[in-house]
Amino acid sequence: MKPKNETAIFSAILAALLFGISSPFSKILLVEIPPTLMAALLYLGAGIGISLLNFIWKIKSKDQKEAKITRSDLPFVLGMIALDIAAPICLMLGLTMTTAANVALLNNFEIVATSLISLFIFKEAIGKRLWIAIGLITFSSLILSVEDLINFSFSLGAVYVLLACMCWGFENNCTRRLSIKNPMQVVIIKGFGSGFGSILIAISLREYTVSITYLLAALVLGFFSYGLSIFFYVSAQRELGAARTSTYYAIAPFVGVGLSFLIFQEIPTLSFLIALFIMIAGTYFASCEQHKHLHEHTSVTHEHRHYHKDWHHNHEHDEPVKGDHSHRHTHKARVHVHRHTPDIHHFHMH
Repeated sequence: MKPKNETAIFSAILAALLFGISSPFSKILLVEIPPTLMAALLYLGAGIGISLLNFIWKIKSKDQKEAKITRSDLPFVLGMIALDIAAPICLMLGLTMTTAANVALLNNFEIVATSLISLFIFKEAIGKRLWIAIGLITFSSLILSVEDLINFSFSLGAVYVLLACMCWGFENNCTRRLSIKNPMQVVIIKGFGSGFGSILIAISLREYTVSITYLLAALVLGFFSYGLSIFFYVSAQRELGAARTSTYYAIAPFVGVGLSFLIFQEIPTLSFLIALFIMIAGTYFASCEQHKHLHEHTSVTHEHRHYHKDWHHNHEHDEPVKGDHSHRHTHKARVHVHRHTPDIHHFHMH
């Protein structure tokens, strides 16, 4: 295994571990911090922390290898920010009403939301394994959401978490258009845009806390579980591709479940254990999704970080270029059949 590949695998696992700590530790902080303010602090922590890293990175590295976000990306940026305001607020509200373990496991519904939105709105193809995953994860989420089997009433906390997953499903499809840009810049915009937006909502609702310790803890949690997690995930995806990265990242909800049981000493119910095994099966099918069909890569001109070791980037340079670099380039139109996972080069209509 190449060292670069090993680094990417480590990045994917680290991203999963960092996001996995989010639900249980947020649950602790919500004792003192109101939900909307908590959501704001998580994203502000991500924005502040990654901004500092980006500043240090610019001092050490003079070469610009990443493509910057431009004015043409503005619609997707605004959509990303708006959805990143709504999603964590719903998630924090859900955490105040149900267990951290339930929330951690229900986070996998984001796979279903993202896939169905891609299918119905963006006409993206879905393979057989992903359909199986959608069915299993939806069934598991239903088990976790039903509070009273006799009267078939739903847990309000679970409903909020599912709403958060739906928001993140739409947000994933917006961010997907930005995935070729500088990952640090994307996280910084996410952090400050969504963080300040949520702060305004918190102020209007008069949600605040005077505990400096809890405020700082929430910012630090946001830096690690949101900021660094997103950055490591994007970094891994570039080297490993969407399928392999999601395979390693799929451990995130189960890390959250394990930590929740450890921290809160919760005893899992029979229905939770059933949902857990179904969710593991659904996550497996989702993480190994690939489909094969005739599709067209339309001619597109854009800029992003790339290298000349894959057939997507076979353009020529006036002078020899080695390693990763970023510049505006054109992909020629091409129609063919091959196995692939949805990524920025396979975002086509059917």
